[in-house]
Amino acid sequence: MSILVFCLLSMNVFGQASAPAAIAQYAPGHVSEHDPLVDVAFEHFYNMDYDRSIQEFEKVLDRHSSDPSAVNHLMTAVLLRELYRMGAMNTGEYANDSFVGQAHRPADPRVKEQITRLVDRAENLEELQLKANSKNVEALYARGVTRAQFALYTALVERAWFSALRNAVGARRDHERVLELDPQYVDAKLVVGTHNYVMGSLPWSVKVAGTMVGLSGTKEKGFEYLHEVANSSGENSVDAKVVLSLFLRREHRFDEARANMHDLASRYPRNYLFPLEEANLLRADRHFPEAAAAYRKVWQNGREGKFGTLHYEIAAWGLGELLRSQKDYANAASAYELVSEAQNPDPETLQKANLAAGEMYDLLQKRELAVKKYQIVLAENAGTPPAELARKHIREAYRE
Repeated sequence: MSILVFCLLSMNVFGQASAPAAIAQYAPGHVSEHDPLVDVAFEHFYNMDYDRSIQEFEKVLDRHSSDPSAVNHLMTAVLLRELYRMGAMNTGEYANDSFVGQAHRPADPRVKEQITRLVDRAENLEELQLKANSKNVEALYARGVTRAQFALYTALVERAWFSALRNAVGARRDHERVLELDPQYVDAKLVVGTHNYVMGSLPWSVKVAGTMVGLSGTKEKGFEYLHEVANSSGENSVDAKVVLSLFLRREHRFDEARANMHDLASRYPRNYLFPLEEANLLRADRHFPEAAAAYRKVWQNGREGKFGTLHYEIAAWGLGELLRSQKDYANAASAYELVSEAQNPDPETLQKANLAAGEMYDLLQKRELAVKKYQIVLAENAGTPPAELARKHIREAYRE
């Protein structure tokens, strides 16, 4: 996730157009004298079982209290769990620049305080180690990770975009220094490769401005580094595959991107975001029947309990959007209605789906059903953008 925000921040703040959907749950770091419990915690983390991963990362930190990477692991798990609770991890939002202004449920103040405490703890440990040895590769790498995590926090929780960008750039510089000291430190190539692709994708005028402040890069080097990390056995291989999928989609290399997502969906079967992104990629590649089948499969797997209590209902929303784009309004309405059938659906997704269902009923000349859906939208939360549209549609039937 941090890497996704890292690249989107760079593109949006510097003026680049939309970036496609993908979610990387970035939790790198190297705990000294590798603790086997870290592997167990990562397994739960990438399967979106955040509670268990947090418990396990806490135990790791207890055993390695002076290791900043252990702090980074715990901080990331706490942050990702909160972003999930806030509704800020729906992949579709990252398909365009609207995510910059997208508001979600507010973060829990206690969690915000916990995250900032962990950031301070990691930074203090890193600076202490670097003061003793400025060429301490592990400390430099860990500081880059802390900065990347803080970039994510300041972007999606505090909505402080330029502060987030500064931290993201700081992460790149730390990891470039790591590679200067140890060219074989493959995990450090994730941040550096990502930023290279981003800078290589920017308009010429922006590239010049970036070069003036010491920032440059090429797509080719970005892909080279990311492929190297993705094909490694390091902790960042999962994230590299997700970031690669993001960039491959930008280049319309949909088959390669989908192969990465399919691999991750197989490795982490309880994470619904990976198969959901497979469906999104099929849709982007205009394989509409296959995309519809993929959305339905995610939905059905969720109904059968394969994703636990995770918000798999976003697949029904995606199916509705696909059918709506094909002007299949009746089946689109049915797909949107599926969202309410999930147990404890995400409130934002549910409200959007009810609004969309109402719009489909209006297009189908089923005005009474449409108004009922708009009234449900208002009853759910009267102070949101969907609620404002629902009020408008109650006064006047929706038309495309």
